[in-house]
Order: sequence, then C-alpha cells, then structure tokens
Amino acid sequence: MTHPTSLVLEGNEVKLRLQAERVQTGSPVHVDWLRFTVNLRFAPIPTVEHLFPPAQASEFDLRSEHQLSEDDRRRAKLCHLLRDIPDPDFAASTQALELANNVCDILGEGFTVDPEMKKGHDFYRHRWSILRAGNECGWVGFLASGESPRQRAQSKTIHCNLYGVACTFAAPGWAPRMADYMDEHRALVTRCDLALDFFDGISGGMDRVATDYDAGAMDHYGHRPEHNCVGAWRAGGVGRSFYFGSKAAGKQTNVYDKGVQLYGKQDATGWQRIELRYGNQKRLLPTDVLRRPADFFAGASDWHAQMLAEHGAIATPEPIKTEPRLPLETLMAECTRNARWFFSTAGKSAALAFLYMDRETLMQFIENCAEMPGRLAKFKRSEVERIYQQMFKKISGSGAGHTAFAH
Repeated sequence: MTHPTSLVLEGNEVKLRLQAERVQTGSPVHVDWLRFTVNLRFAPIPTVEHLFPPAQASEFDLRSEHQLSEDDRRRAKLCHLLRDIPDPDFAASTQALELANNVCDILGEGFTVDPEMKKGHDFYRHRWSILRAGNECGWVGFLASGESPRQRAQSKTIHCNLYGVACTFAAPGWAPRMADYMDEHRALVTRCDLALDFFDGISGGMDRVATDYDAGAMDHYGHRPEHNCVGAWRAGGVGRSFYFGSKAAGKQTNVYDKGVQLYGKQDATGWQRIELRYGNQKRLLPTDVLRRPADFFAGASDWHAQMLAEHGAIATPEPIKTEPRLPLETLMAECTRNARWFFSTAGKSAALAFLYMDRETLMQFIENCAEMPGRLAKFKRSEVERIYQQMFKKISGSGAGHTAFAH
C-alpha cells in the first residue's frame, strides 16, 4: 500500500480550505496575498501591558520555567524585550506589535506573533513575525533601515505583509473584516493577489491560454500586454506558467499548473490557477478589493471576466484604473520654471558650493535635499528626471547659464 506523502496531504488540506471558503463566502475568487501600509498617526494604540511592561521581578520571573504556560512564556519574553527597546524606537515598536496582534485576531485561531523582534525586510529595520504552526506566514515591519529622505518618510509608517499561506488558512470571512480594520486605520493597500482556481483544469488547458493571447483575447484598450512563458512549454508538458501584464504597471496575471506546485509532478492533478496581482505602482487600490474580489478580478480585462463566467460565477466588473498622468506640457513648464530659477537666482551660490565645499559634505547635502521641490513633487520622479535634463540643457544653452555663473 502506498502511503500519501506530506506534500499530497498538504495539497489536499489547501484544496479543502479553498473549497470551504467558497461555500462560506459564495465567491470563487480567493484573496491570496495582501500588503498594506499604515501611517503611525493612524496606527493602533498599544495596550497598557506593552506601554508599561512589568518590572524585572514580575509574576512570571518568580515562577519556574516549567510552571509557565506557553502564553505566559511568550508574554514574559516579550515584556523583557520591550523593556530593552531604546526610547526613540519604543512607540513605533509597540504600535507595530499591536497591529500584528490585531491582524492575528482577524486571521483567526492558530495565528500568533513571534515574541522575538527580527531583522526587517523591504528597507524596514525590524519586523514582528506572524506565525502559524511555528512558521512565518507574514510580518509587520517598522522603523527605517537608513537615513535617506525616502527612508525617513518610511520610518513614519508600519507595513503588514501577509503571504498566501496566511490568507489560505485564515478563518472564513477574514478578508472583509481586514478591510474594515484597514479603513479604521486609514491603511493603503500596496498589493493584493486574487486567485481563481479551476480544480479540474481550465477548458483547453495551458495551450488554450497561449492561444487566447495570440488571438488578442488579453488585449486591453487595444494594447497587447507583455508576456512570458515559464516551464515545459511543449506538447504534454507540465508545470507551466504563462505571465502577462506588468509588475511595473501594477497589474500582472500568472496562469499556472497549481496542482504541480502543490503535489509535485508525480502526484500532479489537473488543478490550474489564474492569479491576478494588483500593485500600487500606478494605481490606488481600494479596500473593497477584499470585500468583492470577484468584481475586481472580472474588472481586470474582458478575458478575466470571461474566465470567471466559464467558472460559473456572476460578477459586476470593476476595473482599477491607472492614476491619470498630469499633462506633459505642465511638467515641461514646471521644469523650465525651476531651471530658470536655478540659473537666475541660485546659480552663483551653487557654483561656489561646487568649487569650495568638500565632496563628502556636498554629497550629504544633496542626499538630504533629495526630495522634489514643492511644485514638482506631484510628478513621478522618472518623468521629472527625463524632462528636467532636456529643459536644463535648453535653458543653459540660451545664455541664462552664462549670466548666472559669470564672475
């Protein structure tokens, strides 16, 4: 008799969780990843226990280790850690801890916060790990790892990142509850993945997906998105992925053999998944994406809506449009205005600084002034860089530069 592998058992558990969620929510679209950011001003207020951790000779310290429950050991460890946090970092640390605990409460039973503060990710200095069955399934980052202007701004925020496993094993109904919590604290969604699972496979399989692309089915507003094929793209190949869209634009879709990923090639099923990733690079993501994931899945393109309909679901397509760009003429005017001001007003002082200030001090000054001037702050940095160089050369070549730098 062949015993099922741990991989198969885990895959079956994931499938059962997803099927139960469908019954509970009535939606076939599953939220599979979530990231959001909260400003410290709106972050949750820490508990009294965290604000005023017990003294060293606490009730926990007076008992032997074997007399403490697991929860008591975690609390004691956490209190010791909080007492050692430097004062300037204490408020952000405890607010992040409170947010992590709140997120665990929303995710449901089995989710806890690791009492050990760990090194941060994504330019955050520290993180509180969110655990399930002893494994990290998410984290809450706080305090910046550097002193650049951008990171100083980041230090005023707390960031939560929930992996797919956290979203899959969370209690039914967690997503709308999380949306309410995020609204309460004015959180900004920075990433949300929406997954549509075909447990018996997509009609036509992965070959059909590639054919749809070639036929223009994924075109959006007359534009054909970028695409990339990964895996064994040949007749009968398994473990394939078809990506289309762009992370840089904040909307990318991956269609892939989910059964192979979960069960391995030996035990692969026909399970295939369409996974839509929304990011905030060029979009403002609403928290309603957690309340009505099917509507926002269908709103990604006509092809997404068609695939959802083939699944048997009815949705009202709601697109998340890119933010409108300010007219190029306005950007050119602002860059011209700034360049003229530099030559006419600041030119002599800038020349003096370049000639006589030591390089280290000058570079430190430039880094501290890396934020955009007020009138240019509303534009994207990449656009300003491109246009400003053109305008700067144009103004300097018109004689303004000679006048400004003349001795």
